[in-house]
Amino acid sequence: MQATVQLSLDLTSIKEAVETAEMALRAGVDWLEAGTPLILAEGAHAVRQLRARFSDVPIVADLKIMDGAYLETELMAKAGANMVVVMGQAHRESVELAVKAARDFGVKIMGDTMAMPDAVDGARQMEDLGCDYIVHHIGYDHRTVRRQRGLPTSTPLDELRKIVNAVGIPVQAVGGLTIAQAIETPRYGAPMVVIGAPLAIDAHAFQTASGEVEDSLRLICEKVHAYGEIEVHTKELHA
Repeated sequence: MQATVQLSLDLTSIKEAVETAEMALRAGVDWLEAGTPLILAEGAHAVRQLRARFSDVPIVADLKIMDGAYLETELMAKAGANMVVVMGQAHRESVELAVKAARDFGVKIMGDTMAMPDAVDGARQMEDLGCDYIVHHIGYDHRTVRRQRGLPTSTPLDELRKIVNAVGIPVQAVGGLTIAQAIETPRYGAPMVVIGAPLAIDAHAFQTASGEVEDSLRLICEKVHAYGEIEVHTKELHA
């Protein structure tokens, strides 16, 4: 898979999401993500507007599905999403139904490892259930509260290589990475680099970060695209 840059639009208004997306695409971003705050604030309408404005750009709907998986996947697919996110912590049946809906409506499923007791085993399970991608995710609240309490926090890089080697589908790493760390994830075999809160989006205010964001994104895209094709590992055998 080609090394790819995905911008997470963790915003709360369609207007700002479209403006930010336009800037990001000028900078070379490949995929757009309708972030969870945007979907909560604007619903499926946000995905429809992004699809109407950016007809050929892959769109991820970060719905974080926990239940009602078939219907919710169907809604995002009909709104114009290409990929829909389901949580690995959901019931097994929910992941199965998300995958079934994805097959029925021509989209892909991303399985999110956030808060799974064993992220490596969880990634394997989600692949076995039919997920097309793995999102290895350390949650925002978990990181923020632990830092406030002076407690150590893990990063997606801690187990990223293990997860990449455990599955035979593309992996992305999300949550608390610096720009330099995010750019390095293809070296771990994870071809999809996600840029969002807090790298390009102010995670506390859910608005576009101040500063020269477009120039920063352009540099990020140049560095990521320079990796070229990233081989997706053949998964290790497991019991």
